[in-house]
Amino acid sequence: MIALHQRIRLLGLIEEACQGGARLARACQQIGLSVRTVQRWRLPEAQDGDHRQADKRAYVCPANKLTPQERQAAMEVLNSEAFKDLPPSQIVPRLADQGCYVASESTLYRLLRQSGQMTHRRLERAARKISKPRALVATQADQVYCWDITYLPQQVRGAFFYLYLFVDVFSRKIVGWQVFDCESAELASQLLIDICQRQGVSPGQITVHSDNGAPMKGETMLATMQRLGVAHTRSRPAVSNDNPYSESLFRTLKYRPQLPLKPFESLLQARRWVGELVHWYNGEHRHSAIGFVTPDERHAQLDQALLHTRTQVYEKARQANPLRWSKRVRNWQYVQAVHLNPDQSQSQEPHTSRKSA
Repeated sequence: MIALHQRIRLLGLIEEACQGGARLARACQQIGLSVRTVQRWRLPEAQDGDHRQADKRAYVCPANKLTPQERQAAMEVLNSEAFKDLPPSQIVPRLADQGCYVASESTLYRLLRQSGQMTHRRLERAARKISKPRALVATQADQVYCWDITYLPQQVRGAFFYLYLFVDVFSRKIVGWQVFDCESAELASQLLIDICQRQGVSPGQITVHSDNGAPMKGETMLATMQRLGVAHTRSRPAVSNDNPYSESLFRTLKYRPQLPLKPFESLLQARRWVGELVHWYNGEHRHSAIGFVTPDERHAQLDQALLHTRTQVYEKARQANPLRWSKRVRNWQYVQAVHLNPDQSQSQEPHTSRKSA
């Protein structure tokens, strides 16, 4: 509440500003008052000060408030041997079946909250905390792979073909794929062996990340990885963001207009469609997260020269007509590192690629 002498001083300053040509709204804004407040201060009945009560309205105790005895009785019921591991939503109907009413469900919840007992009350095992997967970083091709399996519909309702897909995190190149009619750790391990032989992968060179599906953690797959010298990490259960590159790639592939509107008639048709799509993705698709070069170009280390050429083209264009460039030219900078499940400090580093496909 502003005292009367302060009001008079502020009104004088506002009047002086208005006589000097300033608008009332602008003058009030500079002082930190609203126009409506100044208009109210100018009224004749406001000249002798503010008649509003300075004190807040006196607190009135609700008529339905629990008495200390009722509150104590309710807490004794909540913490009794019969109800100590139950929430109020389970306690209230049990009390009603016994012909007893202590308080409403919301009141019991409020009492628990005020006493700091709003925790797990059910007699059950607490949720197991699962830590985030180990942070991985790829600075060149054939360092970190991620893979997953997605469904391709068959003509038989409820039946699917299964697309196994391995992608290089650094270059986004699909380094291996196959379509099978079932999910199997044996089939996945055969595909991994073929990829390592084709890419010339040495023991201890790559880390493969996947989710927690049965083919990913089957004994055959784990034994194959150990024999090949391939390290592996897995996502947390039901956390798709831990395997973002595979999920993003599946989204890109399945939203292509070439995807058949009807289910696949045969395994051969599904393989033919995936083969054409992989050829387009690796050789023609310019990936936004790696500077709009193709995965094949980045995997073959051709992207730096391409990005450098683009930068020169834009610099020449700006020099030819500088008035059309209000800021710097478009960023064609080379993406040096790609992070998978980074720590918070790593996720804030510059030049880190996004997971989009």
